[in-house]
Amino acid sequence: MKTVIVVGNGMVGYKFCEKLVANEESKDFKIIVFGEEPRPAYDRVHLSEFFANQDAKALEMAPAEWYIENNIELIISERITDIHRANKKITTVKNREFSYDYLVLATGSSAFVPPIKGVEKEGVFVYRTIEDLEGMLAYAAKLKDKNPNARAAVLGGGLLGLEAGKAVMDMGLEPHIVEFAPKLMPRQLDSRSSQVLQLKLESIGLNIHLSKATNQILGAHAITGMEFGEDDILDVEMLVISAGIRPRDELGKSCDLKMGVRGGIVVDNKMQTSDKSIYAIGEVALYNQMIYGLVAPGYEMANVAVSQILGKQEIVMAAEIDMSTKLKLIGVDVASFGEPFMPAAKGHSVIFENKTQHLYKRINVSLDGKKLLGGILVGDASDYNMLHQVYLNSMPIPEDPSQLILPANEGGAFGSAMDLPDNAVVCSCENVTKGQICCSVTDDGNETLKDVAKATKASTSCGGCKPMVDDLVKETLKSLGKVVKERICEHFDYSRQELYDIVKMKEIKDFDLLLDTHGTGIGCETCKPLAASLFASIFNETANKQETIQDSNDRYLANIQRNGTYSVVPRVAGGEISPKQLIAMGRIANKYDLYTKISGGQRIVLFGAKLHELPLIWEELIAEGFETGQAYGKSLRTVKSCVGSTWCRYGLDESVSFAIEIENRYKGIRSPHKFKGGVSGCIRECAEARGKDFGFIAVEGGWNIYIGGNGGANPKHAVLLAEKVDKETAIKYVDRYLMFYIRTAQPLMRTAAWLDKLEGGIDYVKDVVINDCLGIVKQLDEEMQFMVDTYKCEWTEAVENPEIRARYTHFVNSDEEDKNIEFVNLREQKMPTPWA
Repeated sequence: MKTVIVVGNGMVGYKFCEKLVANEESKDFKIIVFGEEPRPAYDRVHLSEFFANQDAKALEMAPAEWYIENNIELIISERITDIHRANKKITTVKNREFSYDYLVLATGSSAFVPPIKGVEKEGVFVYRTIEDLEGMLAYAAKLKDKNPNARAAVLGGGLLGLEAGKAVMDMGLEPHIVEFAPKLMPRQLDSRSSQVLQLKLESIGLNIHLSKATNQILGAHAITGMEFGEDDILDVEMLVISAGIRPRDELGKSCDLKMGVRGGIVVDNKMQTSDKSIYAIGEVALYNQMIYGLVAPGYEMANVAVSQILGKQEIVMAAEIDMSTKLKLIGVDVASFGEPFMPAAKGHSVIFENKTQHLYKRINVSLDGKKLLGGILVGDASDYNMLHQVYLNSMPIPEDPSQLILPANEGGAFGSAMDLPDNAVVCSCENVTKGQICCSVTDDGNETLKDVAKATKASTSCGGCKPMVDDLVKETLKSLGKVVKERICEHFDYSRQELYDIVKMKEIKDFDLLLDTHGTGIGCETCKPLAASLFASIFNETANKQETIQDSNDRYLANIQRNGTYSVVPRVAGGEISPKQLIAMGRIANKYDLYTKISGGQRIVLFGAKLHELPLIWEELIAEGFETGQAYGKSLRTVKSCVGSTWCRYGLDESVSFAIEIENRYKGIRSPHKFKGGVSGCIRECAEARGKDFGFIAVEGGWNIYIGGNGGANPKHAVLLAEKVDKETAIKYVDRYLMFYIRTAQPLMRTAAWLDKLEGGIDYVKDVVINDCLGIVKQLDEEMQFMVDTYKCEWTEAVENPEIRARYTHFVNSDEEDKNIEFVNLREQKMPTPWA
């Protein structure tokens, strides 16, 4: 047998082993793997997830048993010190010798530590391994014992630096990002997208310091600060260095392999070094004069090296490596593909930017406007997979390329994922094509995303392609004539729509009964709130009745805020409030020392209420004529209005009265997700009705009705349902549209996403609610009228019912209030104490 020795048991070293043992020919090889760390290979891409549960096992690529089962000898905690090329042997730090026929160097990289004075001080860490993270956690805990408001800095504002910034936040330290360049992520983002990312990161608590060159680390023995200039000092008690990587190429140097000028072991397109028996893969390999720091190129290198060792000479690395990537940094989508930066001489750029929503989208197209060359997405990367495929496969683009980032309302600029060519690489990490995914369904009988992922490895690495893989699985099943079922969870083998019909037809009003008759187990955090939503949508049941199955906000009829207090949001229909009610609200807010703010939906929100105060506050508000605004529920929030013809000289109709009528009609109606409305008195659109789930705009001859618009993370304009109809007809159409949405949408799906995914789109909705193509409008009308007739104010119910009111205590066995809640002053009001 020939012996293959793999030096390095990181992600790429593991992938080499996985791909080798997947071949039948692997039985002819003895495989030995050396790992420097004290554990098998683990997922460095998701290293920051270690802070969630500090469970190293959860990050493992495979357990130690996997190596045994596949006849791989895994040797951990033992470093290779020398390679003896002449007699094909290696020596370990324990002075043991091993012979090889093929040697694969997968030593990866180490953190680059800049030569800054004082960098050796206590409290300075690098962000690279689980051991690094364990050291950081221990040191952070020690700091917080002494100072609850301790601060930490991260040196480096690139991909790794921002991940380290999340780690600092997760440890409860005040985070500061220090970057030498004048922008964040300088290798991936242009200046404008970097600014948008900076605004978003600052809004969630990161402090960003750009164009900073660190002169020295301050402190006697332990770090106390960073000095950038004579009077430019940042006081911090911990520093995480994440300023880039350097290839671990010392073995290559010591045995005289051909090296790059700036490091890295030179390889050809077969991944062979200057010694044909030695291969280098991953971040130690210098290919095309470049070190590739992404996992996908490393995995492809592993595949090429395996193929070459097995004699498959035709499989080589591509001449150009795709560096496209999609990441979620601290909860923020960031993606780039193709050529993110492009000179004007080569093509044109189309840019969409919305700093208020922290959104930036840029695509680069060829000079003739026919080819997509690359792009950048920040804040919303939901279209990344399709854009990436359009770029990779040189697919045709719309005549107006802006539709790629501002899709048309009726279905957007993209077709189905099934339109991709079979050789389109959907999962770049594992090099899995669309054809392989579809064949896994058609030929191998895999009918779920989980089964397809297990069989093909697609979506099992970074996970960025998972939505597209899921779409391909479902569309392939549909093409085979199979019903694609959206199963709620492991406790109910039904879709939401099926469970809706069961609850309605059998009049089941109790979760335990529903579980006993149509489910299994005890339920979970997915099916419980869903069932609660169905009971409310069908029977108009309030959240007070079965509080144990409600989301946390519905359970207490209030949104919990970041310091454990709650918000109070009375309904102010149409934004109209009398002076008497305004004075009453001010008096109550002053009495309970609440922070007050006018919301974007024309309501006054009171923040900072403690749990035990909620019934007391609402008792006074109800006495003044207010009722719940249901800001906590998946239900109607607001119907925004302009002043219309009441005051405005441009107004064509009385928008305020209409908005109040509509809001009072739909208040309390529960649905798959929250929904909002707007009424504008003319086409100047001061109420922004076309940005709402439903909207009315007054025009000459009546009202235009728009549906399926949303704000939020993915803003979308509403589309026209009907035009120039009278008020009664407008209400009737929206009644039916809302009830149809409530019946058929998936859980937590906004109306915009529902309309996009609905077969037939807006034309089908028109056919249902206007032309009655399904023969159900009479039923939809009756269901809506039932909701209107049976409305109850949940807070009135809670205040008047002693049993419900008794829930509002911080402690089960005591009436004491929570004394740990702290506030600080903010412009003559108060705000929660900033997070430590």
